[in-house]
Amino acid sequence: ALLYAANARGLTLTPEQRGSLIDAYSQLEPWPDTHDSLTAWRRAGLRLAPLANYSPTMLERLLANANLSDFFETQISTDAAKTFKPSPRAYALGESRLGLHREEIAFAAFGGWDAAGAKWFGFPTFWVNRLGVPQEQLIEPDGKGPTLRELAEFVSGWGAA
Repeated sequence: ALLYAANARGLTLTPEQRGSLIDAYSQLEPWPDTHDSLTAWRRAGLRLAPLANYSPTMLERLLANANLSDFFETQISTDAAKTFKPSPRAYALGESRLGLHREEIAFAAFGGWDAAGAKWFGFPTFWVNRLGVPQEQLIEPDGKGPTLRELAEFVSGWGAA
C-alpha cells in the first residue's frame, strides 16, 4: 500500500524511507478517549479484538507502543487470510478467531470504506467518524458518531436488542 501510494504521487522512496514510514505506523498515539473506553468495555465483560490491515508484527508493536495490548483477547491481522479489508475473507477472520457468528460481533470502523465492507459482510457496524468526513455512499452503517462515547451507546443499545 505504501509503494502504491508513493507511485500514485510520483514519489520514489529509498528502502530507509520506506522503513521509517512503516515504523511510524507502530508509533501512532491513541485517541484521548481510547484507554478509558477500552477499560470500561473490558470491565463490562465485552470481548475485544482489533481486525487490522497490518502485519501481525506491526499490529503487535502498535498496540504495545500505545499500551493497549492487554485490552484485547486476540489480535487479528488480515495477513492470516492473505488479503486486506474490505475483502469478505478478511472480515471472516473475526468470526473464526472469536468463535462467533457475524451477527454477534459489533464491528467498529474508523474508515467509511471499512464500515461499508463490514456491513456488506453482515456485521452490525458502527462508523467512528473521528475526522468528520462525508459518508461513503455505498451503504449506511447501523450507527455512526465522532467518538467512542457514541460507539458505547450503540453497543449498549444493540446488546439490549
